[in-house]
Amino acid sequence: MSTDPEQTYQASLRSTHAAERQGLQQMETQLPGLDDYPEYAALLRRHVEVTRGQIARIEAALEETGSGTSAIKEGVTAAIGTVAALGHKLASDETLKNLYAGYAYQYEQIGAYRSLAVIAERAGLAAHRGWIEQSITEEEEAADAVKALIEPVTNRYLDLRLKD
Repeated sequence: MSTDPEQTYQASLRSTHAAERQGLQQMETQLPGLDDYPEYAALLRRHVEVTRGQIARIEAALEETGSGTSAIKEGVTAAIGTVAALGHKLASDETLKNLYAGYAYQYEQIGAYRSLAVIAERAGLAAHRGWIEQSITEEEEAADAVKALIEPVTNRYLDLRLKD
């Protein structure tokens, strides 16, 4: 276990980077199956771009602190993201399951970024708080957007399933 706050921050950055890469992978895997849900697809496309920006900010912070991403962690989390998204495809209600998972994921990321902000300060890198707060705001906005889609997407799902 590290007793150096900067090493702890670097490890947290790598974990957050891996989680964002996993989330990106999941969103990209879901998009092709959302033809019947244009508002959900539009939300995911917007958040894909936001996530790419978050990943770039994390990579800049990793570079600034002299750290790098973990190839093993990146590979494992990317595989998990793909398997999770593909696993939902086996369910008849995959769109709803992905929507719920996306909603929960936003709150997981909000928590991770809030923790990262505290760790950055303890590591003497309070200057990083600005981009971290930006990420928190982006994740909160995404969570609100997903929340607003739960009922309309569920209604659309029912309309499509019960049209016979």
